Amino acid sequence: QVHLAESGGGLVQAGGSLRLSCAVSGRIYNLNTMGWYRQAPGQQRVLVASITESGDTDYADSAKGRFTISRDNAKKTVYLQMNSLKPQDTAVYYCAVDITYADYTDTPVAVKLYWGQGTQVTVSS
Repeated sequence: QVHLAESGGGLVQAGGSLRLSCAVSGRIYNLNTMGWYRQAPGQQRVLVASITESGDTDYADSAKGRFTISRDNAKKTVYLQMNSLKPQDTAVYYCAVDITYADYTDTPVAVKLYWGQGTQVTVSS
């Protein structure tokens, strides 16, 4: 069993900052690429930022220069630092982690993409 627990969402005024966290637990063999997506009402879920196991990052154009993704492999956690927030950043934010999970003998079984439950970010103007 693998579980992703998100935290850090909330209500903030435009120009403010929030830091999202996503902690992974369970029978994990390896954490591969980790990322954050967001979905605004009536819109599709889109990638905000991602970070590979080696630390290479990628950002949506809307996030460049304002958001920073990072990971702590020892804590099995991915973060999204969001600065200079705008009302258009309002959405439900989901973490997504590509995980090689293991069986009860800690033998790698397969690779699967896991999603967090989502955390609401609301930016007021």
